[in-house]
Amino acid sequence: MLEDRTTAASSPTRWPAAYPKGYAVVDVETTGLARDDRIISAAVYRLDAHGEVEDHWYTLVNPERDPGPVWIHGLTSEVLTEAPLFADIAEEFADRLADRVLVAHNAVFDWQMIAREYARAKREAPVRQRLCTIALSKELGLPLPNHKLESLAAHFGVVQRQAHHALDDARVLAEAFRPSLRAAAQGDVRLPLLECRPLTEWNDTPTPRIGRQAGGGYRPSSWRPARRRPACPYSNPGRWEVGGRLKQGMRVAFSGDTSVDRELLEDRATEAGLHVATSLSRVTSLLVTNDPDSGTSKVVKARQYGTPVIDEAAFGHLLRDVEPAPPQH
Repeated sequence: MLEDRTTAASSPTRWPAAYPKGYAVVDVETTGLARDDRIISAAVYRLDAHGEVEDHWYTLVNPERDPGPVWIHGLTSEVLTEAPLFADIAEEFADRLADRVLVAHNAVFDWQMIAREYARAKREAPVRQRLCTIALSKELGLPLPNHKLESLAAHFGVVQRQAHHALDDARVLAEAFRPSLRAAAQGDVRLPLLECRPLTEWNDTPTPRIGRQAGGGYRPSSWRPARRRPACPYSNPGRWEVGGRLKQGMRVAFSGDTSVDRELLEDRATEAGLHVATSLSRVTSLLVTNDPDSGTSKVVKARQYGTPVIDEAAFGHLLRDVEPAPPQH
């Protein structure tokens, strides 16, 4: 049962006529962030026009490839081998989404992953609009320290039980979305709805796989002049530890080609409070590379210094849950 966080003294909510008649709060866990990564689990909480829960649904999905960063989502190849393929659950998933606005935290990511899976299955996802709860929190002017799901949840007193589990993440978001929706209705706030355009075709030609580049070598990105970034405001807390979270202030270096545009990846790291380093030294917290067996100077130095090395997919998952730096005195 989702708790009503509004007070008894609050006035009855007048719901704008233009608001949607139903929502599908969605979370998907994936093998990574690239175009050819796959969904490994999905959850949907169906809500009515007022944000009240109608039902929920969860499934594992066999991605037909390695599961990606298991230490983040906990889903191993052994667990997923017996799971249904996406094509097998596509119809039931579609029934949960039909005639509703898709709601997600960073909704463009969830929508793109879902649209690609339906295109692979030669079907069309029945979603016409999406609503990102990050955008909604900005419209409402919520006093959040950052735009992570845990911060939105904490603002409304929602307790996370199992982070990076699709069903619990969807539950947390549904519980935080209801008071957000109510606040928007009371303030007659325009909901930040965006159009969803389903993919109608899919090319199965894969991009270079995470962890090993095609041809076994480094494929350079297009050259661009270096861009000065603002100094990281946080002190370096040290090296990243396997199984742990990234912490604001950690020094992160990149080596080799990336599936996501390098500049965009560095922007995400900077926005999360990390220090993007152009070189690798003894104080570097982490090296991100899709080709750990390459002989680049950064990879060689990482081996010499004992610097932790992870691939782009794992780094992308870790970016979703960066630990805040302690208050500065």
